[in-house]
Amino acid sequence: MNEPLLRKSLLGIAVAGLAAGLAGVLGVQLPLPSESVWALATLPVIAALAVSIFRDVFAGRLGVDAIALLSMTAALLFDEALAAVVVASMYTGGNVLEDYARGRAERDLKALTDRSPRIAHRRSGERFESIPVEQVSVDDELMVRAGEVLPVDGVLLDDARIDESAITGEPFPMVCKRGDALRSGTVNAGEMFHMRASALAGQSTYAGIVRMVEAAQTARAPFIRMADRFALILLPLTLMVAALAWYASSDPIRALAVLVVATPCPLILAAPIAFIAGVSRAARHGILMKGSTALEALAKARTAVFDKTGTLTYGGAQLVEMEVAPGRDSDELFGLLASLEQASHHVLADAIVALAKNRGLNLFRPERVVEYRGSGLKGIVCGVSVSAGSQSLILAGRDLPAWAERIVARYKGQPALAVYVAVDERLVAILVLGDGLRADAVDALSRLRRAGITRSLMLTGDDAETANRIGGTLGFDRIVADASPADKVRLIKAETLAAPTMMVGDGINDAPALATATVGIAMGARGATASSEAADVIVLTDHLGPVADAVAIAHRTTTIAKQSIVVGLALSGAAMIAAAFGLITPVAGALLQEGIDVAVILNALRALGGDQILKARYG
Repeated sequence: MNEPLLRKSLLGIAVAGLAAGLAGVLGVQLPLPSESVWALATLPVIAALAVSIFRDVFAGRLGVDAIALLSMTAALLFDEALAAVVVASMYTGGNVLEDYARGRAERDLKALTDRSPRIAHRRSGERFESIPVEQVSVDDELMVRAGEVLPVDGVLLDDARIDESAITGEPFPMVCKRGDALRSGTVNAGEMFHMRASALAGQSTYAGIVRMVEAAQTARAPFIRMADRFALILLPLTLMVAALAWYASSDPIRALAVLVVATPCPLILAAPIAFIAGVSRAARHGILMKGSTALEALAKARTAVFDKTGTLTYGGAQLVEMEVAPGRDSDELFGLLASLEQASHHVLADAIVALAKNRGLNLFRPERVVEYRGSGLKGIVCGVSVSAGSQSLILAGRDLPAWAERIVARYKGQPALAVYVAVDERLVAILVLGDGLRADAVDALSRLRRAGITRSLMLTGDDAETANRIGGTLGFDRIVADASPADKVRLIKAETLAAPTMMVGDGINDAPALATATVGIAMGARGATASSEAADVIVLTDHLGPVADAVAIAHRTTTIAKQSIVVGLALSGAAMIAAAFGLITPVAGALLQEGIDVAVILNALRALGGDQILKARYG
């Protein structure tokens, strides 16, 4: 029998015995006296608890459950069977409530693991066969039906609509085009499409997420381990208070009442539930934390170090600025350029085409395209001669027109690439492409400062001029350029010695620094890279905002856990003193302690919510 079912069964026995005994007191004819019924209903709980404690002691652990065993056993020895069955009912009820609270807190994590893809439809000749996802090989052609979960990472062979909400938290389906990269675990939100597998099931994005979720459910934070150790102090303290109360009053019932109000301990319940709730809530927002340890470390962070490329910036060619000739339409010219670039295999051409698609522009098939290696290309688009490339190719020694001089001068010497566009041999537009700053970078850093980050640094392998151009507007305390992976590790070690430090990065070269920091955060939207494996926290969306969300959730979770522990222990301590002075009976003490436990658990579950509070405080 599994533990949750056993706990429910014991609760049913205790409650049924309590109710039957009370019925006997009220005059209902019973085969046994009410006291005997209450004692018999308590014995299974005592037996199960004794076995559990013996198992824990054999494994080198001893918790405050021992107090529950002592209080029920003492109650039966002192002919307080009603108090014993009430303690049994309250104790088993608290355990069942804890199971419910833990299950609710883990629901979002369990939802991730339960939806793991299991079946794939693989092309076999002229038909498709359904196979276990473990049998998919790289380069297999797969069919994904409407509403199905993508089985492995791959490349799209058709157009499709993909729902990434389970992984990234993004509520709206994305429109994807042929050649786009797909991630396992996402859902086909449109019609059936075909894809080509690019990774085995065990190496795909979702498999990595599931492994990290399993680690998150088993890892225990230092805070929780400390709470367990501190709980051991309560056992001898409770016995000492009970003994003093008995000695001072010569009344063993007072000692029993002390034992009863100390059963069980809010310290044991509060921290695990709060931390699991926090990890679960982060998963809802596209933030995967590798257990409670990562969450606690994030709450302590006071220094933030950011990689540049792919972290503070998009990590690819972005349109920084576009200047067009007077009287020309920028969308029309961008569409002509992107249509022409479809015929090029240059990396920059792919970026321009992608930018045009993101802007919703219609692209047309180019004709008679001639590519000049390293300079640009020319062709016909919709009957119009279009050429794009370097200044020397497009102008052929002619002077810049006045409207173009400003943008050329503005980016002279900057780490950006200018693309000159001509229509019918006349310059009509200049596009400046570069690795642009993320749109939410300024806001994310501002929110991090409000969340307690007192020092921020940018760390990059790029040259100082590029680093200052990107980081100059973000208010960093220090910008470090020309840094090798070894340099990054040395800097992170130095910062970590001064204060708990979080490192945010996305590339393989960031993995050593992420592993060195107090807590490493990987921008993992583009797949499970080495940086994701080395990090403690994975941001599954392609935005910086969740980094600030993660810190805010960590702070709120640890605050709630501490509140629950301090308030719970204070109330239990006050009840023990009251019981020692004879102000609380054993039965009343059991009911009071159960109220304290319920309050502690409900307070810990607050870590599941609080979006409005976090938005008001940090956002």
